[in-house]
Amino acid sequence: MRNERLHARLHEFTTALTATYGTGPLPGHNLEPRHVLPSRRAVIAVLQRLFEAFFPGFHGKQYLTRATIQYQTGALLDEVAEELSDQIFAARCHEDSEASRDRERCRRFAEDAVIRLFERLPEIRRLLILDVQAAFDGDPAAKNAQEIIFSYPGLTAIATSRVAHELEVFDVPLLPRIMGEWAHTQTGIDIHPGATIGERFFIDHGTGVVIGETSIIGANVKLYQGVTLGALSFPKDERGKLIRGLRRHPQIEDDVVIYGGATILGDIVIGRGSVIGGNVWLTQSVPPETRVLNQTQIPEIRERSARGSPPARGGPAPTPEDG
Repeated sequence: MRNERLHARLHEFTTALTATYGTGPLPGHNLEPRHVLPSRRAVIAVLQRLFEAFFPGFHGKQYLTRATIQYQTGALLDEVAEELSDQIFAARCHEDSEASRDRERCRRFAEDAVIRLFERLPEIRRLLILDVQAAFDGDPAAKNAQEIIFSYPGLTAIATSRVAHELEVFDVPLLPRIMGEWAHTQTGIDIHPGATIGERFFIDHGTGVVIGETSIIGANVKLYQGVTLGALSFPKDERGKLIRGLRRHPQIEDDVVIYGGATILGDIVIGRGSVIGGNVWLTQSVPPETRVLNQTQIPEIRERSARGSPPARGGPAPTPEDG
């Protein structure tokens, strides 16, 4: 139904909106760019095609056979390489004003990044198979590995993170965050592509899990829903701007279990084999083989003092920050 009253004022509304494009502390627009932005749709399509390569027959084409799998995979990777190169090219030229004046420089960067990612694909798949096994071993409700590959949101988030992390390490702009935020919207699990994650990682249920940029997660770690590996208040420079690039998130050592709703903040270490209970708020390091099972955390850590030195007591719990 045509709104005649709105149509009569359409020029007024358009003029008022476009007038804001030149105001404010940030431009908030991409007018007259030196190079187009990457396509979110294409980046996500690339990620989904890589899922086909990691788990053939589960994603994309079915009825694959051992006789044809090498041909099918080769064709798939050829398509991925071309599209991914184009998207990295666009991201690099748009992000780097100096590189944008040299299209060949952007192209070489894109080609090198794709080659480096493809060199890592066998290792990424090895890690994902171990992640599937960890989920099966850690979840008595899982009937088989197929169920995990088909339907577990944690695996989708982890697979995305493992690809996005490689691109982040290669200094590819924009694409890692596009991938990570797509997984976030699909699963409710927010993993920054800068986070380093070891093998046999399992996120059970998953909704509301947040893993910050400088988090380090060891092998055989299990998280439940609502866990936050976050940062404390960020340091600022003399101009009041955030100092970026500092470590500000936890390190979780091997064989740690963190139950639902736990919040672990700051550049602290959760020692190997520890168990962090549900809804615990933790801002100090925990020795190996420690059980922290209550909201205030102090009684359980005191209990361990007979076996080893407890960490220093913290003051009042600070306010967590995003990231």
